[in-house]
Amino acid sequence: MQLIDTHTHLYLPEFDTDRDEAVNRAGSSGISKMLLPNIDIQSVDRILSTVDRYPGICYPMIGLHPTSVKEDYIVQLDKFENLFTKHKFIAIGEIGIDLYWDKTFLKEQLVAFRRQIAFALDKGLPVVIHSRDSFPEVFSVLDEFEGKGLKGVLHAFTGNIKDAEKAIGMGFKLGIGGIVTFKNSGLDKIVKETGPENLILETDSPYLAPVPHRGKRNESSYICIINKKLAEIFGMSEEEVASITYTNSTRLFNL
Repeated sequence: MQLIDTHTHLYLPEFDTDRDEAVNRAGSSGISKMLLPNIDIQSVDRILSTVDRYPGICYPMIGLHPTSVKEDYIVQLDKFENLFTKHKFIAIGEIGIDLYWDKTFLKEQLVAFRRQIAFALDKGLPVVIHSRDSFPEVFSVLDEFEGKGLKGVLHAFTGNIKDAEKAIGMGFKLGIGGIVTFKNSGLDKIVKETGPENLILETDSPYLAPVPHRGKRNESSYICIINKKLAEIFGMSEEEVASITYTNSTRLFNL
């Protein structure tokens, strides 16, 4: 049984004391690949060094996280695009809109989101979208690119069934992580209606650890817990769910 963690911030300081061990635990749990979304210009070197340390296991993305969109966002985006002359990235992410923490830079978030989508299309890469408290805004931007072949994932999906259906109708996958194990999230009901063919697995580690580790540091080995929960929801074997989501992930990210 092979699994992929399509969204882990393994490069963050939370793993500085036991990164090798966390990667080994993931490997022992059947997680063969770990995909690393970027946050801002400061995190790029950490991502690239992590990928160099774990070749064939870790794969880098590049993007400006919406909560990192500040006054200097254009400078950061210019630097990201220049990095393509030296490095290979598997996706543009994590990008999108976040209206949970701060709405001060909403206009700039929208500009950065559009520019990064256009860049993804130019490079033929998928996008990894952060959409916290912002589904209407995210979908409004995605509608502008309809019919252009954009593909990607709505990371850490927490929308309703209409949001799920709209995303799937646009050709997107839903990124499902620890939230699906939370007792009152309601995500299990949404997931059951969408079917495993529309899902990929992620941890968002070190954040959003699944039950029974909720509130503690998350890590890629916990993908097994998420896979098991989905198997229960769909009435399928863990191997079946793993196979479907593994295929979904390798196709989406061209692994």
